Amino acid sequence: MSEDEAVLDMPDFDPKVTRRAVRRGVFRTASVVLAVLLMLLLAAAGLSLVQKRGERDQRMTDVLGTAFSIYNPAYEVQVESCCDLTPVSMGFTVTASQIRAVGGFTGTGGSTHTITQNFFGRVGRLPLGNYAGTTLSGNLANVGTDLQPKEDIRKVLARLPEGLNALAVIEFAEPAPPDRLIAFTRDFELCPQKVVYERRPGSNPITWGMTTWAWAPRPEGETTCADQIKNDLAGFRGWLGLLRDHDDANLRHFDLSLARLRKAANDGLAYAVVENLVSVKELRKVIEDPRVRTVRLADVAFDLQRPPR
Repeated sequence: MSEDEAVLDMPDFDPKVTRRAVRRGVFRTASVVLAVLLMLLLAAAGLSLVQKRGERDQRMTDVLGTAFSIYNPAYEVQVESCCDLTPVSMGFTVTASQIRAVGGFTGTGGSTHTITQNFFGRVGRLPLGNYAGTTLSGNLANVGTDLQPKEDIRKVLARLPEGLNALAVIEFAEPAPPDRLIAFTRDFELCPQKVVYERRPGSNPITWGMTTWAWAPRPEGETTCADQIKNDLAGFRGWLGLLRDHDDANLRHFDLSLARLRKAANDGLAYAVVENLVSVKELRKVIEDPRVRTVRLADVAFDLQRPPR
């Protein structure tokens, strides 16, 4: 056999056959890519569903949203929405509005923040908290210290117009159980914005108020301040009943711990109260009460809508 005969004959170029081959190749490639994308989408959807299993999203807002509120005692915190899902995390939005004396020209809306936890339930970086640096949070951290003694605050109150509304931390000489706290507030016609349930000099103590836990049970019908104090403490204890030992790791990101929360809720002792609708005139009386260790002013405002008492 000659060399020329050994060379295989090449078929003639057929454009139709070539186009069909190219189309088959493109179709196979597209099918593989679409199959991979579908698998990824199904996996992402599956991971998202796994994250929300057993009303895990509701528990996240219950636990982390409320812990964020305690972590920021100088703010009213509102959980806006849940949940922002990704394959590896779940989050919700909160609005934090700084507490001010009632009647002032304060802004509306507050600042919006996102709280997230990863696929394994661990919380991410937190805004505000110990870095907020508000006057109220500073006053709360001073509870239990010798800062702002009575004699100094008397002088401050003396030079302020008596008709001003104040935002103040009223610290008790001795921790007050619920019945004594109710008696004190009744004597001065006060109704606390928040109750301080521990003394923690240099750091934010545990506080609780009517709006701290957004889903706390509310009594029906008209209620008195005494009812509110009792109901708020019951709400604090009810929220604590939702917590489990494994929540402690997340709580520590909020400068909290299960041990501290359990002690504060079980003791139910008020070390101080936060008032944002009390006049300077009334505080001059409050500070002279022997049950009061001192009063710490965080803000004052002239209420254009309410005549002084």
